[in-house]
Amino acid sequence: MAGPTLRVLESRDAVTETAAQWVHDRAWAAANARGRFTLALSGGTTPRALYRRMAAGPRLPWDRTVFCFGDERNVPPTDPESNAGMARESLTGQPFVNQSSVYRIKGELPAEQAAAEYEQTLRSLFPGAATFPAFDLVLLGLGPDGHTASLFPHSPALAERSRWVAANWVEKFRTHRITLTFPVLNAASEVLFLVTGEDKAWALREVLRGRAAVEEIPARGIAPASGRLTFLVDRAAAAGLGQSS
Repeated sequence: MAGPTLRVLESRDAVTETAAQWVHDRAWAAANARGRFTLALSGGTTPRALYRRMAAGPRLPWDRTVFCFGDERNVPPTDPESNAGMARESLTGQPFVNQSSVYRIKGELPAEQAAAEYEQTLRSLFPGAATFPAFDLVLLGLGPDGHTASLFPHSPALAERSRWVAANWVEKFRTHRITLTFPVLNAASEVLFLVTGEDKAWALREVLRGRAAVEEIPARGIAPASGRLTFLVDRAAAAGLGQSS
């Protein structure tokens, strides 16, 4: 990998619009080349706006799009904190989406069971994967503490190198999260970070310019082996980077 690409846009709305076009272009390219587009969704406020924009158009190859999730809270899909619930309300529950192509993490199950079942689901979706599945596009957010997906600072899943999905104990919340692991995220053809808001400025600076270990800033562990890594950020999030373009 040559290194991450940074694009600084004027506003959260501009990030949403650019990301929607980004997904649109990758979706059609993958569907036309390989017959399907595999997308790993993220949770959070910025992705919610993106999903609503995607639902509004322009049209994606909905019948050839496979929706998965990068992580989930240990809650049922009806819980307000559920990533799957948010995605369903904003995008995946729309009538033009084939529900048999939406593969959520079953956060209502015990965390270890949910992780094991989701790994089996992914193995059935990527039967030819030699080691780890290669998503066409993985969407990620960035937490103010430097976490991404549900890979939090000093959490056990940071060290996982063989499992595809982990039940990760997050001490600060005293709960488990279910998350894709670094090897899966880094096997993607493309990873797109969406980062907005001044509360992300410190974390973004640490990810792109800092030297902290991955244990301190987990998002620094995202480095696709042969894929592309792009950060779409607004001016507020980029404030700590100095001169950016």
